[in-house]
Amino acid sequence: MSAERYIGIMSGTSMDGVDTVLVEIDGNQIELLCDHSFPMGENLKRSLLDICLGQPTSLQAIGELDHRLGHLFADAVLALLDKAGIDPSTVKAIGSHGQTVFHSPNTEYAFTMQLGDANIISAKTGITTIADFRRKDMAFGGQGAPLVPAFHQQLFSQPDLTRVILNIGGIANITILDPGKPVTGFDTGPGNMLMDAWINKHQGKRFDSDGEWALSGKLNTELLNTLISNPYFALQPPKSTGRELFNLPWLEEHLALFSLPPEDVQRTLAEFTAVTISNDVKKERPGELLVCGGGAHNRLIMNRLTELLPKWQVMTTADRGVDIDNMEAMAFAWLAYRTLHKLPGNLPEVTGASQLTSLGAIYP
Repeated sequence: MSAERYIGIMSGTSMDGVDTVLVEIDGNQIELLCDHSFPMGENLKRSLLDICLGQPTSLQAIGELDHRLGHLFADAVLALLDKAGIDPSTVKAIGSHGQTVFHSPNTEYAFTMQLGDANIISAKTGITTIADFRRKDMAFGGQGAPLVPAFHQQLFSQPDLTRVILNIGGIANITILDPGKPVTGFDTGPGNMLMDAWINKHQGKRFDSDGEWALSGKLNTELLNTLISNPYFALQPPKSTGRELFNLPWLEEHLALFSLPPEDVQRTLAEFTAVTISNDVKKERPGELLVCGGGAHNRLIMNRLTELLPKWQVMTTADRGVDIDNMEAMAFAWLAYRTLHKLPGNLPEVTGASQLTSLGAIYP
C-alpha cells in the first residue's frame, strides 16, 4: 500500500478555533506534514454556545449554523493547503469531526449532533470528505465517544509499559494502554471548559494563560467537594459527557451557595479538573501520563497533576514525538483513512458498542 495524504479537521468543545492538519499515512506510520489553526468568529461562537446551553432556537437557525460551519471548515482546509503549498488533488480525503452542539448517549432516544455541512467542505475544496463519525458507533449501542483511543493505541502502545494518554480540551478524556489488557478510555469530566467560561465572563479573555489568574486565587475545598459530588464522576465507563451537562449555568447554580472572589473560583475550577483526572488515573498501574490538548499549556494544571500523581511520570505527548495541539485533528485524518479502507475506527471496549465498525459517511 502506497503512502496517502489526508487532512483532519477538529473543532472542539472549547470552540477556540479550527485545528487542521495535513498528514501522510503509510500503513501503520503517520507523519505530520503541516498544521494550521484557523480562527472562529465570536458571533459564530456565541450562536453555537446558545444552542449548546439550551437557548430557544429553530430548525432554520440550526440549518444556517450547519451551513456557516461548512464554509468555515472548508476555508480552514484551503488555508492549510495554501500554507503547505499542496495541490488539493494530492489529498485522498478530509476527516471532519464537526462541531458538537449536543451529545446525549444515555437517553431513551440516544443521539449526538455535530454541525458543519460536509457537502460544502467537499464542494469547496474539491476533496472527498468524511464526516459524522460518531453516530455509527451509537447505532451499535455505543457512546459515540471517545473515538481517539484507537489512534492513541496506534501511536503509543508499548508491550511492557502502562501509558495513559490524557487530552485536556473543553472536556478531558483519557485512554488507558495497559499491556495485556483491552484498551479503555472515557471522559473524566471538564477540562478547560469551565475555566474558559469563567475567565471570559470576568475578564473577557478566551482562556487563562498558563493558569496565571487561577494562581492568584485561593482554593475553596467546600466548593471543590460540591462540584465533585456530581453523579457523573461515580458512573462506571463507558461514559462520555459534554457542555450539555457541565456549563456556566451549572457552575453558577452551585456558586449561589457561596460568596467567593472570582479568582478563588478559577483556582478551584483548575483543581476540579486536576483532581477528577487524577482520581481516574490513580486507578491504573503507574506508568507514563502523556498530556495533550490546550490544557497541556496550563502550568498550574500540569504541576497539580504531577503533585497528585507522584507514582507517575507526567509529561506531554510532545515528549513522545506528537505535538500536543494536533493530536485530535490527526486522529480524524487517521479515522478518514480507516473509513476509506473499510477498516474499523471504534473500540467497543471504550465506547460500549456491540461490535467493531467503520465510522462516518463519505461525501465524494
